[in-house]
Amino acid sequence: MTAVEVRNLSKNYPLSGSQLTRLRHVFAPGKAHFDEGLWALRDVTFSVERGEAFGIIGANGSGKSTLLQMIAGILRPTSGSVQVEGRLSALLELGSGFSPEFTGRDNVYLNASLLGLSRSEVDARFDRIERFAEIGAFIDQPIKTYSTGMVLRLAFAVVAHVDPDILIVDEALAVGDISFRQRCMRKIHDLRSHGATLLFVSHETSDVKALCERCLWLQNGVVQELGAADDVVAKYLNATLQREIKQRETSRGQVPGAKRTDAVPKNTSEPDANFATPFGAGFQGRRFGDGRATILDGVLTGASGQPVRQLTPLEPVVVRIRFRANAPVDSAIAGFLFRSGKGENIFGSNNARENYPLPPMQAGEISTVDFHWETPDLAPGAYSISLGIADGDLEQNAMCDYIEDAIAVTVGAESGVRGARGYFQLRCSAISIHRVATQ
Repeated sequence: MTAVEVRNLSKNYPLSGSQLTRLRHVFAPGKAHFDEGLWALRDVTFSVERGEAFGIIGANGSGKSTLLQMIAGILRPTSGSVQVEGRLSALLELGSGFSPEFTGRDNVYLNASLLGLSRSEVDARFDRIERFAEIGAFIDQPIKTYSTGMVLRLAFAVVAHVDPDILIVDEALAVGDISFRQRCMRKIHDLRSHGATLLFVSHETSDVKALCERCLWLQNGVVQELGAADDVVAKYLNATLQREIKQRETSRGQVPGAKRTDAVPKNTSEPDANFATPFGAGFQGRRFGDGRATILDGVLTGASGQPVRQLTPLEPVVVRIRFRANAPVDSAIAGFLFRSGKGENIFGSNNARENYPLPPMQAGEISTVDFHWETPDLAPGAYSISLGIADGDLEQNAMCDYIEDAIAVTVGAESGVRGARGYFQLRCSAISIHRVATQ
């Protein structure tokens, strides 16, 4: 069943500030001269199924917030339609729906009533809302005395405890501290387990991939991509990097996209027999970089030196990356990132962080970097290893080649940790218990 249906949605903002233009838009919207205005959205169409987590990404000014405000009924579209089935709870602009002169307690009742709850229903939920927000005695102080983080805590506590059928979260979690972000994520997962639909906007693409099955990428108000979250996020990151590369080349006086005279063809090197199959067209949508270096192939090997696809906790493994410089690379950084099946980053490293610098490379030179580590006590499931080559240092670098989820691995139920909270269990060498006698 469909929870949200968006059809040919568009929003135009008139640019002229004259009274005549404003009157024309108010009283004759069908005859308004929209070519004079700014199109925040243009012909956006998609649907979200009940119980689905749907992400929306894009640069600042791409129309994400405008889209959510129209879905929430705050803005009226210029054309198109939005159909919502179920109770909708939205955390949009920070503190929206709150009165700065009212206390936090009063604002809980005010905001919850706007979301459709009766006073008796708020009474029954108030203690849970207050505990979740954790703002202490400030609950009885005016909102205008709150910090930004405190406003976020109270706002999220309200919208998450009204039993929404559809929850909209727009960038608000970016201002929260790490402990509160984790609590919000757990609450979102809990709501989803009870069948709630999620519309989630964030610049933190790892959060989008961890939470959402599908994703919409907006650019200048127009849909660029709509599909599986992993694929859409990879294309968005690639486009963002290419834009940064063009800006950097322009600032240096280079012609954007001009061919490098010191580069070598990218496919002149045959794969090494000791490596896995090189990364071909199948990784095209999950690969991006400026091309100054190319990852030729990579492999995960076990203690025997043979490639492995299933990990056994506590056994030694090696991640091997072979790459070629296509242009001079002054300070190459080779690294890997171990990720969960949901796209969450678990651990990783690179040669710069481990204090093993690589010498400068000239075009055509090939290097191999091995990372030796012991497999943690991982929980059973699917995982992946992403590989990357950058040029620079830990503080500032440019990505030359990055392959997301390059190597797929699993941990079987027979060898993984059972009952662990999180993705792996810390093995304690000893536990000491000290009993203190009381007088």
